Amino acid sequence: MDDLSSHINSTLMYYNLSNTSLSTDFKPYSERLETYLVPIVFAFIFVVGVLGNGTLVLIFINHKSMRNVPNIYILSLALGDLLVILTCVPFTSTVYTFESWPYGESICKISESTKDISVGVSVFTLTALSADRFFAIVDPLRKLHSGIGGKRATRCTILIVAAIWIFAILCAIPSMTLSYVRAFKDDTNNNTLFESCYPFPPIDGYPNYPRTVIIMRFLIYYAVPLLIIACFYSLMARSLILSTKNMPGELQGQTRQIRARKKVAKTVLTFVVVFAMCFFPQHFFFLWFYINPTAPDDYNDFWHILRIVGFCLGFINSCINPIALYCVSGTFRKYFQKYLFCKMSSKIINSRNANARRFHRPSTYSSTRKWDSMSTTHNPNNLQMNTFRRAPQNDPVTMATEITKITNGDQIIM
Repeated sequence: MDDLSSHINSTLMYYNLSNTSLSTDFKPYSERLETYLVPIVFAFIFVVGVLGNGTLVLIFINHKSMRNVPNIYILSLALGDLLVILTCVPFTSTVYTFESWPYGESICKISESTKDISVGVSVFTLTALSADRFFAIVDPLRKLHSGIGGKRATRCTILIVAAIWIFAILCAIPSMTLSYVRAFKDDTNNNTLFESCYPFPPIDGYPNYPRTVIIMRFLIYYAVPLLIIACFYSLMARSLILSTKNMPGELQGQTRQIRARKKVAKTVLTFVVVFAMCFFPQHFFFLWFYINPTAPDDYNDFWHILRIVGFCLGFINSCINPIALYCVSGTFRKYFQKYLFCKMSSKIINSRNANARRFHRPSTYSSTRKWDSMSTTHNPNNLQMNTFRRAPQNDPVTMATEITKITNGDQIIM
């Protein structure tokens, strides 16, 4: 049997068909649990994903104070998730319901390519966001020293996000151009068993193309970005430990500063852990299936369940970020309740206004906090040369407190 026939037979096994007796061992979809369970899961993904990510987009559009640098990355994540939820989830949810792909080749190409774009935007944005958090924690005064602040920092971040989207689209070009609806036939009588949206075209002279694509996707969309993120967080942890040891005990505001730094870093880390957990089963299965030469013979109930779990978790990642943000972010939780349940208590509003009045001081930080903060307005007349002048004895604000303001203002919808 040549390599192409072997690959087709392996693919038939992937769709729960036997290599030896395709016509007799095929299990009808109506008798499979996943036929009924997967559409329910995808309905949950669609509803929660649209509401959660849509709310994030509304918050960013309607509240100018939320348009700081970290939140631009969060907006990029939400848009990427909305893309796959609206263009891919409705069609892919029926993969386990219909025995053949019913939507045609155009929808097949759109579905496969938007899935890759969304995954790319998510993991590349998380990498950029981790880098941003690393520099914010290791050198919180970097914005002052470099002169980057306000609109300039926002433009720089928008350019980074645009580059991420362009790179993600470029990575999805193979899926966009090569995916097609493929008819799988019975070797014995050449009857069509089913048609599937298939991302791996038969390329003459290159039978290992599917294996190469699977390995490259694992490296580009998973292993390499997570390794970079792990390096950033290791350096972050080291910096936090050293800053805690080296911080003089008499400086006021040190506890607030450390707490604010850790809170922002933990929020980003939550996104990263969720992404890693959601896509690990899928990558693990595909690597095993396409690299292990005995996979067709070893395929059993364990691998079948892992395949379905990985399939669902990959899409659950598109709706789980707003849930995670709701759990770790008090501000997003308040806005979420306001938009979905039409309530924001006066106590919450008064508390936020009181905090804004307490921390507002006309100094160089008024320009820096425009870049970071959620509520301070830039006033060029407030710029002073003596940025770190010694505070008067009756002024409780010390240098540590000023740094804390910068760090607090850099929060991700906290």
